[in-house]
Amino acid sequence: MSAELDALTVVNQLRDLAADPLNRRAIVEDQGCLPGLILFLDHPNPQVVYSALLAVRYLAECRANREKMKDELGMMLSLQNVMQKSTSPGETKLLASEIYEILQSAGKEEAAQAEAAAASCRRKAHFFLGSNNKRAKTVVLHIDGLDDSTRRSLCEEALLKIRGVISFTFQMAVKRCVVRIRSDLKAEALGTAINSTKVMKAQQVVKTENGGELIVPFQEDSAELVEENTDIPDYLPEEESPSQEQDKAVTRVGSIADGAGWLSTAANFLTRSFYW
Repeated sequence: MSAELDALTVVNQLRDLAADPLNRRAIVEDQGCLPGLILFLDHPNPQVVYSALLAVRYLAECRANREKMKDELGMMLSLQNVMQKSTSPGETKLLASEIYEILQSAGKEEAAQAEAAAASCRRKAHFFLGSNNKRAKTVVLHIDGLDDSTRRSLCEEALLKIRGVISFTFQMAVKRCVVRIRSDLKAEALGTAINSTKVMKAQQVVKTENGGELIVPFQEDSAELVEENTDIPDYLPEEESPSQEQDKAVTRVGSIADGAGWLSTAANFLTRSFYW
């Protein structure tokens, strides 16, 4: 049990570090972290697998990382295994599929960019790639009260409980959260979940015809029924998590200095666990 908790702690820390764009190159260049994340994709705990996928998804947002990630031994095969495994939850399979498609297209993007420049400009409005996937869509939320790491953790817990949420990332400086959800999930469900925290209020950010942005509040009198996600176990409560103090250091923007030492710690753990 202790080893499983250690694995969960490590992968959650890597996920949080990867959420910061300033850390993504360093994580991929590290000799132990990327191979370790690949091994986590075959972990028996579905929560570890899902958290590892989120970390890989963050890393793949950096274009300079994609070629190396695609060529990393076991990466594409492990993603295929997650997609094909009958016991994988639906959201886990969909996230693995999106990552696979992004890495599979690595190296082809520059050639396609000139040909599809106009369409590319529209797609760049979405933080996550693959927005033309009919099975998923992107929702941008402006969240009043998203002021610190504590509120961010509270928001994460609320989103993780919603069945149909695939992945999400935070833009703390502008109090926004970009969420990838299944196409059959209504955006109002996200607002209901976040508003239920009583300390934050979510509004949807939509694009106007002229390329601007419009913040649209959710209806006050409509409480969308939220179907809880039971396929993926809940994350450790803060008071039970051995990584509580580290979370405060690694989740703020610009955490390279704080995260660099922890990357070494993570690599040492991965070496002890997998390379014996």
